[in-house]
Amino acid sequence: MAPATYSQFIRFLEEELAISSASISIALKHREHDPGPLPMILWQYGLVTLEELDRIYDWLETT
Repeated sequence: MAPATYSQFIRFLEEELAISSASISIALKHREHDPGPLPMILWQYGLVTLEELDRIYDWLETT
């Protein structure tokens, strides 16, 4: 993901889905030990619901 798109993605998570920066930081930390797509890590650790995960993938698809 390009740096500009990554910034937009983080902003989407925080503003549209109201995911706290602390939750995003937790997911990024776990990603270092268990590489994988950030949306799936957010879901695996219970930081987003399935509905939110669907919205995330819809956003990624259109961006």
